[in-house]
Parts: sequence; structure tokens; C-alpha cells
Amino acid sequence: QAQLVESGGGLVQAGGSLRLSCVYSGRRYRDNAMGWFRQAPGKVRELVAGISPEGNTNYADSAKGRFTISRDNAKNTVTVYLQMNSLKPEDTAVYYCNVQHSQYSDYVTLPWGQGTQVTVSS
Repeated sequence: QAQLVESGGGLVQAGGSLRLSCVYSGRRYRDNAMGWFRQAPGKVRELVAGISPEGNTNYADSAKGRFTISRDNAKNTVTVYLQMNSLKPEDTAVYYCNVQHSQYSDYVTLPWGQGTQVTVSS
């Protein structure tokens, strides 16, 4: 049974950093693009960054130059990281990971998990 577990969120001051982690265990996990999404209060969920099985990346304009997505394929799982630097109050949101059709796609294949809350204070 496929499973996504996100962690690493928290409260940080503007300009600070956080690293989010997502552990995915499921079918053909090595063959899947993985992405980080976020949803701020009152806003639609948006793609922040995606990474292909080969490590090719895609970033939203708001994330370019500040966030870095990476992945680590282990024996039975893949862990996807989102290193977030120079955080801004507008980065405040619940962050989710999911399996994408490609690193550019908003289309995901699994039910959304609980996500991890990121709060950036000014």
C-alpha cells in the first residue's frame, strides 16, 4: 500500500531555513516523479517544486533561487527533500508531497496526506 509521510515543518523567522522530508513507499517508487505542493489559507494548492526519477527538477517562480528539491532512492522507499532558504512570510502554508505524472505536473496520483505546516514570521 502506497504511503506518504511528510515532516520537517515548523515556525521560523523571515530569512530562516527549513528542510522538509517526505518518505514514499509504494509501487514502482523509483519510477515516479515526486513533487512538493503547498496550500495557504484561502488559496488553492500549488506546485512548489518537482523532481523526475532521473533528478531533473522544476520550480515555481516563487521558489526559484531559494528552494531546492532532491531525492534519495533507498532499497524500498524514496525520500524527497525540500530545502527552503530565505523564507518569507508568504511561504506560510501547509506543505504536501505527492507522486506526480511528471515534475511539471499538477496531476497527482495519491490521496493527499496530512502535510506539514510551515509558518514564517515577519
